[in-house]
Amino acid sequence: MFLTGRTALLVGLGVVPLVLLAGAGWPAWPVTLGWLALCVALVAVDAASAADPATLAVQRVLPSRVRLGEPVAGELWLRAGRRRVRGMVRDAWQPTAGAPLARAAIDIPAGERRLVRVPLLPRRRGALRSGFVVVRALGPLGLAGRQRRIDAPGSIRVLPPFASRKHLPSRLARLRELDGNTSIQVRGQGTEFDSLREYVRGDDVRAIDWRATARAGSTMLRTWRPERDRHVVILIDTGRTSAARVGDGVRLDASMEAALLLAALATRAGDHVHLVMFDRAVRARVTGIDGAALLPALVDAMAAVEPQLIDTDWDAAFAQVRALTSRPSLVVVLTAQDAAESARGLLGSLPGLTRRAHVLLGSATDTALHEIAALRGSADEVYRAAAAERTLRDAARLSAAVGRAGAEAVTGTPEDLPPRIADRYLALKAAGRL
Repeated sequence: MFLTGRTALLVGLGVVPLVLLAGAGWPAWPVTLGWLALCVALVAVDAASAADPATLAVQRVLPSRVRLGEPVAGELWLRAGRRRVRGMVRDAWQPTAGAPLARAAIDIPAGERRLVRVPLLPRRRGALRSGFVVVRALGPLGLAGRQRRIDAPGSIRVLPPFASRKHLPSRLARLRELDGNTSIQVRGQGTEFDSLREYVRGDDVRAIDWRATARAGSTMLRTWRPERDRHVVILIDTGRTSAARVGDGVRLDASMEAALLLAALATRAGDHVHLVMFDRAVRARVTGIDGAALLPALVDAMAAVEPQLIDTDWDAAFAQVRALTSRPSLVVVLTAQDAAESARGLLGSLPGLTRRAHVLLGSATDTALHEIAALRGSADEVYRAAAAERTLRDAARLSAAVGRAGAEAVTGTPEDLPPRIADRYLALKAAGRL
């Protein structure tokens, strides 16, 4: 049972007759007790007259998946039993689902059903769940009613937002330009025959096709293009450094954005993309999926992964890379590049990977470091500027150490990192190295 504001108002109205009767010589206590007894009786009768909320049949309609930050409308269909149900309903979503705090009013005639819309705005990746709804059925007087919890399980899988997809059209246009231009001439293994064309001054004579020359009657040249079935492995570090805040989110979210943009671009280029998210255990793995099915598989695998407050085992992480494919052409490692002292494990294991493939080491950096380092207005700002400059210097030292280990460091703010890695991938394509 529950009480409404009308009950308090009814009890308060008893002050008026109490004052009048007391002025007429009536004893105050009997009058007060009599009024309270009347109020209790009305409340009890009103609650007993309310429909039983347990007679409601609840059906929930939800989309199975939604991107983080996108509004979604949940639906509750409520069917009344033999009696009319008038009252309120509240859906028991967890706070990060962004459900409204206010209860929705319902008035359902007997035997009919009504739709209650529950707008949601997810604020966290992963599975968001609601296990039940709470229904309050009012009595005829509106003083009290019955309250009941009704089980109605439902869940939504919240996927990464993939905000970096805005950069995809321009990068795809550049990729088409690479495919449409005269094919890059590169010698050695790892190239595919593209076409024949006439020799012009300045061409490499080693690319002349003598059989085609004999058939055509003019000097013909073979042109080559980079292979389209390269293996691109993306390794996302989910250890403690991925929990650091950069910009408006954590580093792991920025790594996911970079991975999704690169994967979308690489699969359009005809390359095979593999993903592993690792710290000391595999948190997500996607392999053996190409084409249009790749991005849905990636976002679904990433959805529930959260940073783990443990140090990453880099020997085991790179073993996972080798397990995905025996011949990776490009390995993109998305992790932190803060200080060489905290990255000793990474730097010690990196040479074993760079001997097998071209390695890009990407890291999202704080957006405000350069601005903080430029402020000198007060003593507090000077101390903060010194800390920011120390962080920037450590990052530069680590980037140099990564270069000595045979890899290539790519850094940027959470907004800049995805397109920078995509641009580096296109540059490697244009140079015939992928």
